[in-house]
Amino acid sequence: MRTANENPAARGDASLMAAALAEARRAAAAGEVPIGAVVAIGSAIVGAGHNRPIAANDPTAHAEIVALRAAAAARGAYRLPDADLYVTLEPCAMCVGAIIHARIARVFYGARDEKAGAFGSVFDLGRDGRMNHRVEVHGGLMAAQASALLTEFFQARRG
Repeated sequence: MRTANENPAARGDASLMAAALAEARRAAAAGEVPIGAVVAIGSAIVGAGHNRPIAANDPTAHAEIVALRAAAAARGAYRLPDADLYVTLEPCAMCVGAIIHARIARVFYGARDEKAGAFGSVFDLGRDGRMNHRVEVHGGLMAAQASALLTEFFQARRG
């Protein structure tokens, strides 16, 4: 996995991750775990979403899935090979499966998920040679901001 420091924000990576962080704040305001995601083609956002499993009564309503569904609907295609995904937390195995099926080119995530991350922390499904698609992964983009949102959310819930 490359880190964000090895990948300059020349393509606007920081502004796209800032949009994902804004989605994460929307999730927190709704009482959901603050994770946000955007799908971009070049610098244009074609899909955005935040965690909604509680509101939607849907265990698959993770930020990445919501954003992928929006992007696929906007593009009129379920394959998004020219798209990048920006997400505030390293995706889980379910979300990596959807990313692979959508043929996302690159994923940029903020904070690592040491409990369920599937892009290097617990598993590394995106680059598993047995899968039919490999994803270029960049972790650590605006990780401090993404981690702070999660920490603040869970401290408030416990407090």
